[in-house]
Amino acid sequence: MGLFDVFKKKDGEEQAVVVPQSEESSLQPSAPSEESLEQSESITAEEQTPQSAEGKKSLLGRFFTREKKETLDKGLEKTKQGLFAKIAHTVAGKSTIDDDVLDDLEEVFITSDVGVATTIKILDRIQERVKKDKYVGTSDLNDMLCDEITQLLADNNNADMEDFHVPADMRPYVIMVVGVNGVGKTTTIGKLAYHYKQAGNNVVLGAADTYRAAADEQLEIWGQRVGVPVIKHNMGTDPASVAYDAVASAKAQGADVVIIDTAGRLHNNVGLMRELTKIKTVMKKVLPEAPNEVLLVLDGSTGQNAFEQAKQFVAATEVNALAVTKLDGTAKGGVVIGISDQFQIPVKYIGLGEGIEHLQIFRREEFVRSLFGK
Repeated sequence: MGLFDVFKKKDGEEQAVVVPQSEESSLQPSAPSEESLEQSESITAEEQTPQSAEGKKSLLGRFFTREKKETLDKGLEKTKQGLFAKIAHTVAGKSTIDDDVLDDLEEVFITSDVGVATTIKILDRIQERVKKDKYVGTSDLNDMLCDEITQLLADNNNADMEDFHVPADMRPYVIMVVGVNGVGKTTTIGKLAYHYKQAGNNVVLGAADTYRAAADEQLEIWGQRVGVPVIKHNMGTDPASVAYDAVASAKAQGADVVIIDTAGRLHNNVGLMRELTKIKTVMKKVLPEAPNEVLLVLDGSTGQNAFEQAKQFVAATEVNALAVTKLDGTAKGGVVIGISDQFQIPVKYIGLGEGIEHLQIFRREEFVRSLFGK
């Protein structure tokens, strides 16, 4: 029985539609989303060339390459410039780190959207360092801040994800993506699919946002671009049934990763939040451990609003991973530090630009070093 036969339904019922990997024609929806069309770059023929499983799962991507470093530095440029300017102003004309410098640093970090609680932790660490080292000049301040913020994130168990490899005993690995409208959910899903595929994984997408007219069309565009199948139903059908079929499809064809798109929702919309519970329950009928990851996507350019969204979503549903997008267009990238510190939920991915390669795994040390120009 073929994959299409598994999901063939009676006339008049919704039908799962698969966009095959071999299909190369582009879908042109009547009202394409700005998110899907503007926040992407063309995938070169070289990127779409099939590779052996061993080649794809080689050391490529396991190291923080020069290209990734350049992308990170460029994506954080606005935040870095703002932070450096504020710190430079704080220490101007001073030779040691005294109470006045610490008070000014508090304002610097709070206005950089690091958050009050995390700012206090950072300053406490700096005070302890100054006491221990007896004399610390302002010239050492950037190095000290870089070290202490990196250690703060490490102490909070924000372990770095190594790459996009999926352990054999966790396949298919199911990612359910949640968040409010406009944060870049669908774009993030498309880029995740690309990176997981480049790492040697077979990927299936599930279009479980059945409320917004352009949602499934956006996901189909990404499926075509990346070369992965997309499971969808008709507009307005039960999102849980789409998620069920996507997971069942992935299991039937031996796929490695399933990424489920869901409707944008506010945390206080009780009906939609309950729907997430239903989607999770239905997927468990196919794979008891699904979803392995409930990924909350946040728009980093909103600063403290992203922090508040994270707080409310974490309280309302079982979020266990975070993605912070649009960091290249804002000076509020410090919010990543506060979110990483406060929620004890790993920031796994960061969005640093429009290109498909501009989604990166969040590596705390490289992130902090980039912020401080290292």
